[in-house]
Amino acid sequence: MTESTTAVAPASDATERRPTPLTKRIRHGWVLETIGFVAVYELYDWVRTQTTGSFSTALAHAKDIVAAEKFLGIYWEHSIQQPFLNLDWFMAFWNIYYGTIHFVMPAVALIWMYRRAPARYVRWRNTLIIMFGLACLTFALYPLNPPRLMPSSQYHFVDTSARYYNFGPQTKSEFNPDGSPTEKTVEQFGNPYAAMPSFHVGWSTWSVLAIWPLVRRRWAKVLLALYPLTIIFCIVVTANHWILDAVGGWIVLGLGYAGALGIEALGRTIREGRRRGADAGTAMPRSGV
Repeated sequence: MTESTTAVAPASDATERRPTPLTKRIRHGWVLETIGFVAVYELYDWVRTQTTGSFSTALAHAKDIVAAEKFLGIYWEHSIQQPFLNLDWFMAFWNIYYGTIHFVMPAVALIWMYRRAPARYVRWRNTLIIMFGLACLTFALYPLNPPRLMPSSQYHFVDTSARYYNFGPQTKSEFNPDGSPTEKTVEQFGNPYAAMPSFHVGWSTWSVLAIWPLVRRRWAKVLLALYPLTIIFCIVVTANHWILDAVGGWIVLGLGYAGALGIEALGRTIREGRRRGADAGTAMPRSGV
């Protein structure tokens, strides 16, 4: 005699769908989502500018970075930049690439996920927002001179944004006698010592990981995988970042993702508590009259 196995286990939390954006419940909610995200970015940009440290501290940190890279055998910034300095068109291309793709790809990823994978959008949006906060904290605690602002007589880096064509200000950064950036420089470039972490690398890697499952064609996945590598080359050849800044970008990304997972776990715990409370309330017998 066989035993019936028609009983079906109730839906478990493991199979429960992750929350989708609240704005999905509102007509044209994407407008509110966009406004909110732009507001978060503007706050990040403002805080980033306010955390400008002193030149002496930023220079000391840069010298520590150089020493660390030499110890690790990855002090390659100068040797990477030098062979291309006579190729004006080449350097202009990477200046433009540096100032554009950095913003385009995250926007594309967010829009794509919001439309095609709303639950995934929530996780990676939260990751990005946490990255903003961690980056601002690092900028405040660890001001860092980028290669292009190092003393040229000793380090011989070229400030490509000033020497070659780019979409931004094509002028050298100006500094006060005490080494602090002038008000004009801050207005044009923001915080000149916001080098660690490299958000160009952090954002590019974030973009790849966020939309990787949504990309189907093999050639597209190859291009996507190469994207962060082009960004690393870009930040080095333009002397905007040290190689270790890229590592900092990955660390911030990892911490941001862990924080997003923590938010999801907290949300599940809260929902489970509410569900248990509701179940307990319906299970209690009503007193007779």
